[in-house]
Amino acid sequence: MVKRSDATRLMRLKRMDHRIRRDNRHLNQHQQNDMALYCMGDIQGCNNAFDRLLSEIGFSASRDTVYLLGDLVNRGPDSAAVLRRCMQLGDSVRALLGNHDLHLLAAAHGVRSPSRRDTLQAVLQASDREAMLDWLHQQPLARRLRHGGEDLLMVHAGVLPQWSVDDVLALAAEVEAQLRGPALAGFLQQMYGNSPDQWNAGLKGPDRLRIIVNALTRLRFCTPEGRMDFDSTESAAQAPAGLLPWFDAPHRRTQGTLIAFGHWSTLGWFERPDLLGLDTGCVWGGCLSAVRFGATLAEREQCKVQCTQAQRPGQ
Repeated sequence: MVKRSDATRLMRLKRMDHRIRRDNRHLNQHQQNDMALYCMGDIQGCNNAFDRLLSEIGFSASRDTVYLLGDLVNRGPDSAAVLRRCMQLGDSVRALLGNHDLHLLAAAHGVRSPSRRDTLQAVLQASDREAMLDWLHQQPLARRLRHGGEDLLMVHAGVLPQWSVDDVLALAAEVEAQLRGPALAGFLQQMYGNSPDQWNAGLKGPDRLRIIVNALTRLRFCTPEGRMDFDSTESAAQAPAGLLPWFDAPHRRTQGTLIAFGHWSTLGWFERPDLLGLDTGCVWGGCLSAVRFGATLAEREQCKVQCTQAQRPGQ
């Protein structure tokens, strides 16, 4: 028997999906024949929403490309299905690693035990787990794409103000070498921790790798000098005293290059000429969002589907 509250919620979701589908209809009309380029926000194991959004945008693996901005897995109900879907779509899906993806790799190597809120067991206990994990640790922490004569930089969370675009890619490559090398388990063991919290080009070894990981996969707020904070998860408008969103740090060297990122669900859809935040809280009952680029990076259209709530804040 369906409870009235559940039935009401289902009816509300159906109405919201109808409105979203209507808003997206014009987008589908002019992408039937043209190759399309997308970026998509945090999926977090919500495979149903992932499939519905691919359907809404009329995604064709033989024609289109979608960049996933990290946190493919965890907290949602079907992380294994998300990974299998990405693998099935081949080179048309190009992912980044987020903090939850790295957490899965750490759990798989016995470095971290899954927490009460984690939903990783379907991957960890799957007969094809090694194939999924191998695919995952081949993904980068940052990507640069040239489109319409401009650069698009993609990261999961943020970048430090001292880093140029070239710095971001080079530093990400240092971590990627560890993820793909024979010392993977040792790297994952030393990956966790909040220090150092400020960049110094002279950092070496685990400290250097850890600060790179934390900036690219965990950063939201920092001081004007770039000292990272990992306690605050508020929206950008509610920055704690002495802190500001990483993208507002003065003298940020990546200014002027469009950066697409996820990770910050309380920020929601966020758009400036050189910034594009795409985490719209799918796992929390918000939306899964993507952006379709036109002939240039300035030509952008949002496409989204409503998501069933899989997690409640504070639980």
